[in-house]
Amino acid sequence: MTTAHIKKDITSTEDIKLLIDPFYDSVNEDELLAPIFNQVAKVDWQHHLPTMYSFWGSLLIGGIAYNGRPFPKHLNLPINKEHFARWISLFTQTVDELFEGTKAEEAKLKAHSIARTFQMRMGLLGIMGHV
Repeated sequence: MTTAHIKKDITSTEDIKLLIDPFYDSVNEDELLAPIFNQVAKVDWQHHLPTMYSFWGSLLIGGIAYNGRPFPKHLNLPINKEHFARWISLFTQTVDELFEGTKAEEAKLKAHSIARTFQMRMGLLGIMGHV
């Protein structure tokens, strides 16, 4: 007999870490995204993960300082709409597996908005484009 995992909403910095760590684990296992993060961008994961905790924490629960500029780091990467679609898919899947509630839905909406904005700024979408 298995015990069902009862999902809760994203409410704390621990929840942010619980979301971000498995999400980036899945990115690192993904055949499309892993090479971009690891061979091209050469992400320093010990530095990147705490930055992502701050970024998503500031967006979803507040009280966490994030003052970075994420877009310029993505501008020169060899990425296209397929990369953004995979990123959204993995992020949404991770949220859905772990959480439910208002903040969980907000996280998915914010991820879509960020991806759409980045793609528009990179010239990958028209003004009314979709991820």
